[in-house]
Amino acid sequence: MGLCALVVVADGFEDIEAVTPIDVMTRAGIEVIVAGLKPGPIKAAYGTTILPACSLDEVKDRLFDGIIIPGGRKNAQALAADSRVVALVRRHSRDGKLVAAICAAPSHVLGEAAGILQGKKATGDPSFDDKLASAGAIVTGADITIDGNIITGRGPGAAMAFSLQVTEYLAGKEIADTYAKKWRVDR
Repeated sequence: MGLCALVVVADGFEDIEAVTPIDVMTRAGIEVIVAGLKPGPIKAAYGTTILPACSLDEVKDRLFDGIIIPGGRKNAQALAADSRVVALVRRHSRDGKLVAAICAAPSHVLGEAAGILQGKKATGDPSFDDKLASAGAIVTGADITIDGNIITGRGPGAAMAFSLQVTEYLAGKEIADTYAKKWRVDR
């Protein structure tokens, strides 16, 4: 069985922060399952609509090779308030699986809600650096930060670098570098 990653979205997700990792991982041969907090279409902050493959209830008990949490303030708040998401994040972290989040999601979901950033290096939307710090994270301010099995990204401008780093973690440097070179992305 091949690699499989879960991307969890709620209404208000940041368009580029969800679509880019879904696209890059899929091109790299990683099976990507998009799950919504509820069944049916999920509308992004800037108009993109995604029809998730399933609702979170259908996959909440599975363990994936990685879980990816896009940003968007409304999305991050909804995911942080959902006990199923928090349990998934904690379980993936505890079991050494990839946990990746970008923009508002590191502070809201990984930090405050799941509590997995204590003593870990992390980055996210600069307007939430205080939330990261209060969750015990060592705030780097970098576009991408890797600490063990946790990858965090700063925001929309880092979406491609974040996606390539997630792909590298899951599928290997050679595969990620192939796409970076093809797309002329500096890494």
